[in-house]
Amino acid sequence: MENIVLIGMPGCGKSTVGVLLAKTLGYGFLDTDLLLQQAAGKKLYEIIRDDGMEAFLRLENETVAALPEMDKMVIATGGSVVLGEEAMARLAALGSIVYLQLPLGEIKRRISDIRTRGIAMGPGEGLEDVYARRTPLYARYADITIPADGLSLEEVVEEISRFLA
Repeated sequence: MENIVLIGMPGCGKSTVGVLLAKTLGYGFLDTDLLLQQAAGKKLYEIIRDDGMEAFLRLENETVAALPEMDKMVIATGGSVVLGEEAMARLAALGSIVYLQLPLGEIKRRISDIRTRGIAMGPGEGLEDVYARRTPLYARYADITIPADGLSLEEVVEEISRFLA
């Protein structure tokens, strides 16, 4: 199976880079956040608001862990997917995991409205807390880390393609 899985913080460009990378490579594209929204029948932030963060994380883990066999796909994941061990085991079995790494300041700059973004955060947590908890997990699961700060979308796609060539 030749699939590419993109992981990283919300706002790092997984979905946008994923679409461009899929076009560049002639691959298909799958966004796991959209699968979650379809499964729940509501937007990500509504799942968190209505059902709670634990239910959201459980749905994400179960949905991603149940992904079918596929080939030549770019898979953009939700930022919290690294919190689910079964999901990450499935993604590792499906292909190469690429971590799009950005500093916290750039993530903050890119996320304009944290409330409607659908970011899994505990009560009283901020983006700093989420960043501190997830960054070591992204690094742990990554086959390839792309330091994307200061790079255009096209440059990020080129870097990924270069590493996977």
